[in-house]
Amino acid sequence: MIRQLKNFLRDESGATAIEYGLIAALISVVAIATLTTVGTKINSKFIAVSNGLN
Repeated sequence: MIRQLKNFLRDESGATAIEYGLIAALISVVAIATLTTVGTKINSKFIAVSNGLN
């Protein structure tokens, strides 16, 4: 039983997939935050141009 527990604690299979998943999640969060900020600024510029044309 103790041997199985030690083997389980040493086993690193699947760790790479979890790491890639965490990296992808982090990239997604950064992209969403960036695009939200940039989108708001672009929207205000379009509103200013639209008001200038009216």
